[in-house]
Amino acid sequence: MTATHSTHLTHSTHIRPDVMHQVTLADVLRDHTRNRPGSLGAVCGEYRLDFPALDARVNQLSHALAGAGVGEGDRLLWLGQNCHRLIEGLLAAAKVGAVFCPANWRQSADEFAFVVNDADPSVVFWQEAEIGETLRQVRQDTGSKALWLQHDGEGDGSYEAFISTAPTIDPGVAIDEATAVLMMYTAAFTGSPNGALLSHRALVVQGSFMAQIQGVGADYVYLNCGPLFHVATFMTTLATFLSGGTNVFTPRADAEELCRLIVEEGCTGGFIMGPTMDQIIELNVDGRYNLKTLRAFPGKPEWTAMITVDTSGWGQKPAGYGQTEVMGMATLNALQPSIGSSGRPAPFVRIAMLSPDGEELPAGETGEIGVRGPTVMNGYFNRPELNTVRQAGGWHHTNDLGRIEADGSLTFVGPKGRLIKSAAENIYPAEVEACLKSHPAVADAAIIGVPDPKWDQNVTAIVVLAEGQTATADEIINHCRERIASYKKPKAVEFVDAIPRQGFAVDYDALDDRFGGGGYPGAGA
Repeated sequence: MTATHSTHLTHSTHIRPDVMHQVTLADVLRDHTRNRPGSLGAVCGEYRLDFPALDARVNQLSHALAGAGVGEGDRLLWLGQNCHRLIEGLLAAAKVGAVFCPANWRQSADEFAFVVNDADPSVVFWQEAEIGETLRQVRQDTGSKALWLQHDGEGDGSYEAFISTAPTIDPGVAIDEATAVLMMYTAAFTGSPNGALLSHRALVVQGSFMAQIQGVGADYVYLNCGPLFHVATFMTTLATFLSGGTNVFTPRADAEELCRLIVEEGCTGGFIMGPTMDQIIELNVDGRYNLKTLRAFPGKPEWTAMITVDTSGWGQKPAGYGQTEVMGMATLNALQPSIGSSGRPAPFVRIAMLSPDGEELPAGETGEIGVRGPTVMNGYFNRPELNTVRQAGGWHHTNDLGRIEADGSLTFVGPKGRLIKSAAENIYPAEVEACLKSHPAVADAAIIGVPDPKWDQNVTAIVVLAEGQTATADEIINHCRERIASYKKPKAVEFVDAIPRQGFAVDYDALDDRFGGGGYPGAGA
């Protein structure tokens, strides 16, 4: 790597941001390097990187990327498991103005190909272990023009060779905190996933607040064993980095390796799911591993006895309402007191329930959850038409339904799905279906709208009764009448053996065909 690459970075032609009032991820790394020179920033296999060492590697990657022509807005795609190089890639993107995208490494070849074509990356970081053969085929099939770097290899074409001769000095580029630095693909609810673009500001604000809620400080040691292509696991990684703590990386949730790391690194947190907890219980039945440093949710008595129960706000009342597009959480159960089932908004977030016309609804009425604030995404990558819809009226339209309670807290109702119109009233299937399923005799339910010459549509409930249970149509209708507005209740009930589904999703088209549904707003007859 020659000195000209440093010059290329330093003399960027973009307008210099207002640095006095901004903090980027790159700024945080610079401060940790200066203020915490002896603190470990990342541990991964044989790598034990204090913040100066981490910063030096990030600087090398930054210069190497710039030398390869990577600039502002270019995408860096990570196709691999958890590794310290993943966070190096994110932080290098932060220093050169690029966008880092950790994608699901468990995908099929077709799904990988979609992401490669859709993200149109300048660089792909890929791994040989477990998925190498699939990715080589994807590279060939897509005709990708990106620079492909193997992160778990050596020699030509490897990550380590790419950065080996690059300078370790800071590139010194001023990046606006409002620009995107992270792209995460969302679930494919609309047929294909979309890349949500999240800014430096979103990451710094959300991560700092989550650190408070989760009790994460400079002494926190986070075991990164959950998938970092998912915002739910990434939030604590980010909180740990921002707080000056240590991120420990392992490629997968292997019970014995997790136990070893918890003991040897003194891990205080980790994303450990129920099945892995069960494996650890079985493995550690003789108490060979002392896991008391780990602060975690309680579980089975054997698990709870092994760990230290997390007493942070998050540990006592976890979760809330959120999605990738708002950098994780918009409301949190830890923010008490609250009547709603999904807690209260974070102090930097505004929420509103929106009508189909985009009007704000009063407390107590169900509508689409709208979110405003610094953690809301900049938009989806390369989805201008969808962005227009999802950002209409200055709100992020979540495609989820909720209700603001009298105390300002949120109750999540369900995905928005289709809209049923009864005269002037809007009826959301998710709300009525939740009411139907609360009946003790109902095992499953769905609703459709049936055309009506007077009311536009009437609600028809399709119901599966639980084994050994009985209920009449009138009993089910009355159950709904007592719990939701009368105009939302079903006017008819059809009993079936099973609700048709496509995967996990209800096949509403099949129900419409069988029971005469149709006439949905905007869909014609």
